Amino acid sequence: MKELTDEQALEDAMAASEASPVFLYKHSTVCPVSGAALQRLRAFLKQAPPGTPEVLMVKVIESRPVSNAIARTLGVKHESPQLILVRDRRAAWSASHHAITGDAILSALSP
Repeated sequence: MKELTDEQALEDAMAASEASPVFLYKHSTVCPVSGAALQRLRAFLKQAPPGTPEVLMVKVIESRPVSNAIARTLGVKHESPQLILVRDRRAAWSASHHAITGDAILSALSP
């Protein structure tokens, strides 16, 4: 899982979403709920099916401008933890807090 730390990296991810979807994961390093969501996400990624989109993490406290830019660019109200599936520069799906589960991610990826 690659970390996004600046707005240029976010723009690169948005551009990449035009070719294939990407996940943006907003993570708080001080929140236990966010820590639990990250554990679930990592467990999912260990057994994820082929073709699962790349997950890019934004630490919301350490990279506040990037976190704010995600909310502004995608029009998705900020929450953390939050997982957003981006297709063609648009939010196609999002989940937050305890709704970030492997089953929810698989459902988001289903046609």
